[in-house]
Amino acid sequence: MSATDEQPLPPLSEADVKEYLRRHPGFLAEHADLLPILTPPSLRRADGVVDMQRYMVQRLQRRLNQLSTSQDELIAAGRSNLSIQSQVHEAVLAMLDARGFEHLIHIITQDFSTILHVDVVVLLIEESELARPHAAGSNLYVVRKGAIDRLLGRGRDTLLRERSEKTDLLYGPAASLVRSDALVRLRIAAEAPAGLIAIGSRQQAKFHPGQGTELLQFLARAVERCIRAWLDLPRD
Repeated sequence: MSATDEQPLPPLSEADVKEYLRRHPGFLAEHADLLPILTPPSLRRADGVVDMQRYMVQRLQRRLNQLSTSQDELIAAGRSNLSIQSQVHEAVLAMLDARGFEHLIHIITQDFSTILHVDVVVLLIEESELARPHAAGSNLYVVRKGAIDRLLGRGRDTLLRERSEKTDLLYGPAASLVRSDALVRLRIAAEAPAGLIAIGSRQQAKFHPGQGTELLQFLARAVERCIRAWLDLPRD
């Protein structure tokens, strides 16, 4: 007999459905997506009667509470992102107003902390033939070759730390303040030494793993371009 010759199955009766539900008491719990389309019985509280209406209302209330909480979190995150975006834009505009290279470094290492609402911003440059490890200026340090890879990890461009460790190298006298920080690699030019910008905050979770880094990356690229421009360095 071909498939077209098979007899259709008889429709299920109410008795069949009731018997199936009796044998599968957890069916609705496992298929809760059916509850919104079911018509519940009137509210009754007699012994042995399942109050489906109350169950559905409670379930919908829980769902609404979850959605409300998620919405509040999204709104808070959106406002925070807009605030950070505005700060980063202000920092970039401040660099564009620099009157010279030394003024640019001052803006990065001093003014950025106020603009970005953090406690300290440090610029690290690895040693070269002309510069040996030393504190070149306030919050500007020349460090040994390989120091930036040791801080970030080889091949990594950004590191967010909720609890900062070994901060003396980075923040000097301000190290005791820092509770979380963001480290971003700088690739100023092919012929220039490796660099890094470190942003430290006394807030424990201002920076934390999993946080978006797009704006930090944008700020680092802007810092690279401004330094290249003042030093008249080629991009590649």
